[in-house]
Amino acid sequence: MRSLGFGRMDAHLKRMADAGLALTEAEEAAGAGELGQAADALDRADATLGDLRAQWATMRAPERAVVGPAARELRDRLERTRARLPRRSALSVGAPERDPDEEIDPARAA
Repeated sequence: MRSLGFGRMDAHLKRMADAGLALTEAEEAAGAGELGQAADALDRADATLGDLRAQWATMRAPERAVVGPAARELRDRLERTRARLPRRSALSVGAPERDPDEEIDPARAA
């Protein structure tokens, strides 16, 4: 008997559900002003979608017909949510300050 591949499709659908849940978490966190949590959830969703993309070559045509459009919608949501977040930036101007206490061995100081 030929396998219909439902197990494989189930795995793809579960990954998309995981990405969707992470995106919902990101959207809610962004709406509440919790930018760090939103960014972390977006990173999880992005990684999950990346896993699906890596499996694309092994998917059969019927799997691609379902996964492709659904993953595209998830990717669009991810990009819209990421665009709403302020960009992270790091200070690059200024010299590091030396703290003399950091270099003292506590055993010697006592």
